[in-house]
Amino acid sequence: MKNLKYTGMVIFLIGLAIFTTTPFLGNVKMTETIMVESLNEQELANLEQPLKEQLIDKEFSSTFGFSRAFIAIYNAKNEELKANEEWGKVMWTKASSVALNLSRASNNSVVTQNKWLFFLLTFGLGIFGSLMYIIVDLKLKGPPGIKNDGIYHDAATNRGWIGILTAVWLVTFYIVLYFHPYIMADAISLTDPIKGLFKQGAEASQWFLYGLLYCISMLVMGVRMYIKYRHNKYQIVRTTSVLFFQVIFAFLLVEILPLFGLPGRDLKNAMPLDYTFLYKYNIQELLDAGQFGMFLIIWGFVLSIIVVPTLVYFYGKRWYCSWVCGCGGLAETLGDPYRQLSNKKMWAWKLERWLIHGVLVFAGILTIFVGIHTFTSLSGVNDGEGVSTIMGISAFDVRDWYGFMVGAVFAGVIGTGFYPLFGNRTWCRFGCPLAAYMGLVQRFKSRFRITTNGGQCISCGNCSTYCEQGIDVRAYAQKGQNIVRSSCVGCGVCSAVCPRGVLKLENGPEAGRFGNEGPIVLGNDGFKLNQ
Repeated sequence: MKNLKYTGMVIFLIGLAIFTTTPFLGNVKMTETIMVESLNEQELANLEQPLKEQLIDKEFSSTFGFSRAFIAIYNAKNEELKANEEWGKVMWTKASSVALNLSRASNNSVVTQNKWLFFLLTFGLGIFGSLMYIIVDLKLKGPPGIKNDGIYHDAATNRGWIGILTAVWLVTFYIVLYFHPYIMADAISLTDPIKGLFKQGAEASQWFLYGLLYCISMLVMGVRMYIKYRHNKYQIVRTTSVLFFQVIFAFLLVEILPLFGLPGRDLKNAMPLDYTFLYKYNIQELLDAGQFGMFLIIWGFVLSIIVVPTLVYFYGKRWYCSWVCGCGGLAETLGDPYRQLSNKKMWAWKLERWLIHGVLVFAGILTIFVGIHTFTSLSGVNDGEGVSTIMGISAFDVRDWYGFMVGAVFAGVIGTGFYPLFGNRTWCRFGCPLAAYMGLVQRFKSRFRITTNGGQCISCGNCSTYCEQGIDVRAYAQKGQNIVRSSCVGCGVCSAVCPRGVLKLENGPEAGRFGNEGPIVLGNDGFKLNQ
């Protein structure tokens, strides 16, 4: 059986290695025809001459080399236009996006010529190898559930060398995806056959690749969740729920709706997590979509202002964070092997409260600034330009700062890339503004709590070890104290791993939800009970 397990690992690593090396298999040569067909009028007017002199018919061995050369020309021309204050000619499209389009059009690599083959050699081998490893590994471990069976002695799950290498790969992937997508031109191309299933002849984008990879990772690791927690119905249903909402709402609907001339939107994405909702281009696109677009605008406000707090009141934030959210779904499936790495110390709890509520305030400022600009623009203020500066601060600057620092670096690079180092809910715990919003409701006005039976607790520590939100569950259980924490996402794993049935997730009356002793609060000297 162990041979099968390691065979699965080797197959997965082969698929991963092929996927990782695709950026270096390119053969890029841009012709004048490709240049004319790929650039818009403004870009062509600015770049035609320098591109003819420096890039046309010049062969590059990788998309990276070609794209870097193009970006240097693009940025130099833009700087020249800005220096001459020729603002009407300045190109505002990101150079990396234009470079990606040119790289794909000019690419003649072995990957682009054999897309189905490379899809099977990367995604296919990765899926097959992962499932083989997961099924055999869990079979070898015996009965379902979690035991303290050496989790901190495994180099893959204790911040050892395997975990560090995994983190390096994930962080690199996210940096390339967000900031240098042209490097992944070949990797994006190999998903064209899947994109073509939705629309014949359509080319995949970097976000289609990411969405497909996201869903496949959740589905494969979802199988692991089913096997590992097969003794617990709550975990089975919860896992099924997050897989359903991710695959159907966040992926398939986004791809299918545009086929009917409708805007592709994730209907479960609520503000302030959906920070682009009030952007002018987004609202304008929805308004242009007619009745369905207007429904999406109304639904966006109703979901965030009415549905979210109402359901948090009745069921706690678990209804979203652990049953619906795609970020939480990835954390619960792909990130499950790293859940024990969440820091349980007091300083981490204090940092968590400052960071996540700081991001919520930042998101609130973004919403106000962008909302005012969008509303005044669509109302025709200043000839449709709108109010873009408030108290001397540009709405565009706030948008760019938030998108870069929170939307890309925190949510993507750190939030997912650091799974093997900080645990699987780093983003949810420290950075998600929607989690902060729901957490405030859950803490002060909700029927949800985790009840404990201190008389049955044997202090095994399983609950605290595997709490992904950094809650020292055992400290509550030993006191027989209900757990009412704004950070708790109600994943229920603490209850699932308890050998004595001490912990129970409940939605009961508000009265008495803190238990007989009152809530545990933070003091200068650490924990103390509020009598």
